[in-house]
Amino acid sequence: MWIFVRSFFTYIKGGFAACACGRRFAPSSTNAGGLCVVTNQLSDRISSFASDLTTMTTLSFVPELLGWKDGRATIADKGSVPSCAISASMLRAMNVTVERSHVGQTAGKALEDAIQEHLIRSLPPTQSGRSVVVSRKTVISDFEQYRHLATVKKLIDADETETLRSAIGGDYAIKPDVTVGLEDDQGSRFLHAAIPCKWTLRSDRAQNVRHEAVVLIRNRRGRLPHIAPVTAEPLPTRLASLARGTGEVDALYHVALAELEIGVRESGATAQIRVFEELVAHGRLKDLSELAPALAF
Repeated sequence: MWIFVRSFFTYIKGGFAACACGRRFAPSSTNAGGLCVVTNQLSDRISSFASDLTTMTTLSFVPELLGWKDGRATIADKGSVPSCAISASMLRAMNVTVERSHVGQTAGKALEDAIQEHLIRSLPPTQSGRSVVVSRKTVISDFEQYRHLATVKKLIDADETETLRSAIGGDYAIKPDVTVGLEDDQGSRFLHAAIPCKWTLRSDRAQNVRHEAVVLIRNRRGRLPHIAPVTAEPLPTRLASLARGTGEVDALYHVALAELEIGVRESGATAQIRVFEELVAHGRLKDLSELAPALAF
């Protein structure tokens, strides 16, 4: 039995290798030929998305967020050669030459402000007869789907034994960086979208986004809101830490996807190119310009 299983996986592995090299199997290898067809279709999708990226225009405010500091792009990880190379190519592609002092949390706040202003300008004032309200750092219990969490918090705070706090915790009281709410005539506001904004995806930032998403998914009473994180991270392998998977987020939106592709390809880093193509081809990584249209209906 073990010999059969090992032979099967060797067969499949060989099939993928042949597809990657552009070779087809002999007609007798029916299943492996199917793998090649799928691989060729995926290759066509990658080419199609690459063509779309060449015509994509980065939003005008994005270059104003980026800049140089100590000879490196402000989004670069100085400890990573690919990160420095890719981010430098991105800035050159956008003709960004200005020096910036903001990094870290300061840069992150600037990104949040920019995303809020962009959505205020880009989204329609009303949707389905309700007013569109874009805000920052609004606790989710202010929205109808999560209003019950305010009651839970009161019960926990009133429990002098702290038994409830120990059993339930308090990590459900999250405040997404940017929210889009739909408010009706009675003043009830429904959470339409939660938009975490991460300048880069270092350390545990991707995990923080996933945690917020899980809270939004598990604790809702009603329709699930869009969960659409935005980032300026230049390294595809780090983007993959959040973009891969299908459960927590709609997709990951990048502030300058076309320039990111330029940077990734100019870097010559095979692993980064492969991951970038995978994320784009499967619709897991999109440009920021696609966010507002996705939220408009």
